[in-house]
Amino acid sequence: MQKHTNSNRMARVNEELKREISNIINYEVKNSNVTGMISVTKVKTTPDFRYAKVSVSIINSKNIKQTLAGLKAASGFIRSKIAEKMNLRITPELVFELDESLVYGEKIDKILQEVMKEINENMSKEE
Repeated sequence: MQKHTNSNRMARVNEELKREISNIINYEVKNSNVTGMISVTKVKTTPDFRYAKVSVSIINSKNIKQTLAGLKAASGFIRSKIAEKMNLRITPELVFELDESLVYGEKIDKILQEVMKEINENMSKEE
């Protein structure tokens, strides 16, 4: 039974971290390298709460690598803001990583549209 309640707590903490990190990035980070629309897609905290892997999706950025580096540089600031806002015994160290799933989804969507276009063209030729 202990494992079940612990996983529920972990899920709640991850969700709260996701919301807080997203707010801090969008409204409080003043790093000039952090550009574009940044959304936190997932947060996965280690069981000991020492580290949190933060997956971010970056859209309309001048330079995605530079934006990711800016987030990594601001991670100490973001962590201190989380410590102020959340009641955690240990505030996890944040590890930012790029979430490619949106870009991958767009790529798949584009391929599907091309395939549908070809099918429609072939059907109209047969008629």
